[in-house]
Amino acid sequence: MNNLNNVKLATAVNITTTYAGQFAGEYIAAALLSASTINDGGLTVKANIAYKEIIKKLATGDLVSPASCDFTPNSSVTLTERIIQPVELQVNLQLCKYDFVNDWESQQMGFGLGQQLPPKFSDFMIAHVAAEVAQNTEICIWKGDTAGAAGVNSFDGFEKLIAASAAAGDIPAGQQVAAVGGGLNAGNIIAELSKVVDAIPGALYGKEDLFIYIGSAAAKYYVQALGGFAAAGLGANGVNNQGTQWWNNGSLTVNGVKIFVCPGMSPNKMYAAQRSNLYFGTGLLNDSNVVKVLDMADLDASNNVRMVMRFTSAVQFGIASDLVEYA
Repeated sequence: MNNLNNVKLATAVNITTTYAGQFAGEYIAAALLSASTINDGGLTVKANIAYKEIIKKLATGDLVSPASCDFTPNSSVTLTERIIQPVELQVNLQLCKYDFVNDWESQQMGFGLGQQLPPKFSDFMIAHVAAEVAQNTEICIWKGDTAGAAGVNSFDGFEKLIAASAAAGDIPAGQQVAAVGGGLNAGNIIAELSKVVDAIPGALYGKEDLFIYIGSAAAKYYVQALGGFAAAGLGANGVNNQGTQWWNNGSLTVNGVKIFVCPGMSPNKMYAAQRSNLYFGTGLLNDSNVVKVLDMADLDASNNVRMVMRFTSAVQFGIASDLVEYA
């Protein structure tokens, strides 16, 4: 005779936790601010932008003149502005719990009809998606183009924005350096970097937050060249006679200017700018940021899990005449 009191039914575990508000800000921050250019301190971050923010620019004429008894205005003050307006973006992801039966979480899911989500499945999903968002953000910071293909069309990046200012004449001609024909390589990288340094205005040279921003490929060429085997004038064994062993992921400089390596940048582009002149804008703590992980079992009887992430991002520079473009 069956004793129903002794029957143990499997307990279904459903994740219906909604990450929003303060916690959403933390998860979004992990996704956006871990992009290499941001995380390593290459940009000025403007957070909590609810809609858009005005970046004021002030320019003056010659301020100093010979002294006299009278007060005579001797200069001009020009106020202009640039706008940074983060774009609303989202991630919509759906996964099937069966996909995890044979992976490293299988023992934690249980067996047979009693299968349940891994205890930390929501954290796993958020960590994975955050890493993917961070990678996409890094690419869009530089190569983003809202008119481009998927993957780079989240928001307009610096390459597009700076090129537009250069074409409009906002960047002085002497600060627009033409890229070498055939592209950068270990044999010409030192000479090309030196051209960028030469184009930096004297008023900027030596500033604490001045960097030459280069892509990963250019950085590899520069490291190789300084090893002594790809460029003349460095000796057969390069820096400190250490050959290809000289570099150990430390900082790089060229002619007194610090180099910032940006994995998302195009291979044959370089820029000189102050970090305080380059901005990344986001609304980390405003209402447009939300993270949700939903088990759909109780909603549509499926075995799917959905994740929704909403956030905002954009980049902008302040003063075009303080930029050097190598393109």
